[in-house]
Amino acid sequence: MSHHEDTPNAPIREKMEALVRQKQKEITAGLEALEPTARFRPDEWSRGDGQGGGISCVLENGETFEKGGVNISIVYGKLPPKAVDRMRADHKNLKTLDDGFVPFYACGLSMVIHPNNPHAPTTHLNYRYFETWNPDGTPQTWWFGGGADLTPSYLYEEDAKLFHQEHKNALDKHDKSLYPKYKKWCDEYFLIKHRNETRGIGGIFFDDFDDRDPNEILSIVENCFDAFLPSYVPTIVKRKDQPFTEEEKNWQQLRRGRYVEFNLVLDRGTQFGLQTPGSRVESILMSLPSTASWAYNHQPEEGSREAALLKVLKNPVDWV
Repeated sequence: MSHHEDTPNAPIREKMEALVRQKQKEITAGLEALEPTARFRPDEWSRGDGQGGGISCVLENGETFEKGGVNISIVYGKLPPKAVDRMRADHKNLKTLDDGFVPFYACGLSMVIHPNNPHAPTTHLNYRYFETWNPDGTPQTWWFGGGADLTPSYLYEEDAKLFHQEHKNALDKHDKSLYPKYKKWCDEYFLIKHRNETRGIGGIFFDDFDDRDPNEILSIVENCFDAFLPSYVPTIVKRKDQPFTEEEKNWQQLRRGRYVEFNLVLDRGTQFGLQTPGSRVESILMSLPSTASWAYNHQPEEGSREAALLKVLKNPVDWV
């Protein structure tokens, strides 16, 4: 039985909050099992003045993971007009108060994991719920968003297939039309436009999901959360002790540079966070790797494994 069925009438935001708290514990425990000694350190923060807060769990300098962050945040308050305009693109029905502000509630879990070994892929996951309120405190509009994706430095087809298959299975339980749609959305969202290459080999991504019963969407999100560890842990077990060369480590640093470019230049979540008053910059930027590099006009050798990765990033593949 899933944990939120014992309170069937609780507001969706309370059920989502319970879900992200539970998943933060499960995911950090699942990843820590791959570390001999390093542990996630919880750091609880508050926006002050009854506006919510969160718990950032960060692991650094492990043997398996150079850096990992698994954050939950539960925040509420008023969105400034600028943030409202940016969200309005998809939410024509957002109403502002007289001062142009919108009362909102946002709850989610966001995770980025950067392994040490260049053969082990970086991964990112984020599921969130958003609600705006009428002046009398009743929900005015709500939606879910999120997804999970994989960013290898070296392409292993079996790793890509496992990641996609687990997430496809999770969505297929509910609706077979979701995976193809969210897979394509992921490839399109994580495109580094100025490079014309995707950030990684994709996964699933969706936003503004509000076209069916919210309890059903919550259940879809829960199944997607549950798909994560089985989609990733076996790959890390396989890759974390693989021998690697200094050249391979250098390539990983360049790939991480691309990751940083996407997160700082294009990622909507980062932009939204940095423009929301009272947001916690440390939690927003925990997605950045500890180390990364940029080389001028770097071109991998033709026929190399590095070139093979770039080929797929320029032409996304249907893995399953």
